[in-house]
Amino acid sequence: MSPHESTTCTAFDGHRLLASGPLDEVALAARQALDAGAQGLLLVLDDASSLPVEIDFRGTPKEMLARLRRTTAAPTPTAARGPGRPKLGVTAREVTLLPRHWDWLGQQPGGASATLRRLVEEAKRSSGAKERARLSSESADRFMRVMAGDLPGYEEASRAFWRGQRSAFARCIKTWPQDVRDHLQRLATIAWDEQADVR
Repeated sequence: MSPHESTTCTAFDGHRLLASGPLDEVALAARQALDAGAQGLLLVLDDASSLPVEIDFRGTPKEMLARLRRTTAAPTPTAARGPGRPKLGVTAREVTLLPRHWDWLGQQPGGASATLRRLVEEAKRSSGAKERARLSSESADRFMRVMAGDLPGYEEASRAFWRGQRSAFARCIKTWPQDVRDHLQRLATIAWDEQADVR
């Protein structure tokens, strides 16, 4: 599956939700809104990070999608490769360690490479929940800052979000435009649930 097929996004025309879903579909909806004379600032945001997705809307919708697929496609591997096992996705790189680290790695079953891979996977598993919690919190905060930074009660809502005060947060955002409020509430709930998993 290529990145453009797996990326989910949400498009806003000002504070009005245009579309949410796969990047291709959201890009087409945003293009239609532009063609119809979108009233506000048109933003397409990645759902996982709330970072803006750059889309070149020039040309026909078909040309726009072709360009989008090219810019989000995974890079093709080059023919000339160095050491490693490219078919398995393994590439050789330099690792600098102290002699005592090399000695320890040399004593491990499977050798240095297998041991390093195992250590990396264990570290990813143990810090995975914490990392997901951090990223989802940053995403909710980023969306709130971009879409509601100038709305009344923003500062109070931000403080309530970071403190995990769900009721106070809901009160702070209740007068905000419904589409922004609904999307933000979804992002905040994901972030709070991720934080609860870490504790």
